[in-house]
Amino acid sequence: MGSALVLPLWGSYRDLEQMMGGRGVGVDHSTIYRWVQKYAPEIEKRLRWHWRRPQSTSWRVDETYVKVRGKWKYLYRAVDKFDNTIEFDLSPTRNAKAAKRFLGKTLNGLKDWEKPTVINTDKAPTYGIAISELKAEGKCPKELVHRQVKYLNNVVEADHGKLKQLIKPVRGFKTLKTAYATIKGFEVTWALCKGQAAIFNLTGDVRGKARIVERAFGVVPSALTEVVAILAQNLDAKAA
Repeated sequence: MGSALVLPLWGSYRDLEQMMGGRGVGVDHSTIYRWVQKYAPEIEKRLRWHWRRPQSTSWRVDETYVKVRGKWKYLYRAVDKFDNTIEFDLSPTRNAKAAKRFLGKTLNGLKDWEKPTVINTDKAPTYGIAISELKAEGKCPKELVHRQVKYLNNVVEADHGKLKQLIKPVRGFKTLKTAYATIKGFEVTWALCKGQAAIFNLTGDVRGKARIVERAFGVVPSALTEVVAILAQNLDAKAA
């Protein structure tokens, strides 16, 4: 599971195979691929509540492109104005229906004070249609302001670029299902790297990020137990 989480930071599956081999761990790149397909969606599911908490009610929404079997698909993404990842979704289409589905998913489960007061998008009319329909259905705050200011979306566009640098070594996907499973791992890893869920990273380093995943799967004791252990170690160190 740890390999599945850190994979996006290191490159391709073959790169990771070589790195692990250099550390005395023999594992085939195809096995790592299967780990990612099995565990990345589960990691995303279990860690979702750790990081999916917007720090601002001013959101930036946009889509970028991901190639699947030689054809472009659309990765819808939302971040707040501080570049915290809020939600993402991979869609075979780019239209008002897809935009509505994504925005509905993004709003779902949020408390009233977490919902946006402003959503900034590009000039595509699909977002305006989607937001109007969601307002009419009572799924979107009626006072929400929809802006279409290009420079305000620089935050999410820059974030697209950094995420795609992590995706590039994979060299394309064969199906929408495998693409989305892998991207879930990328998105969670990227959110943790940006400092989201930092409150749960008790050591403030890569090991701390790995521990977040391990705790989510019950591999190690709870965060409270770990905090008590750390405090005890500090007290012992001071006493010595």
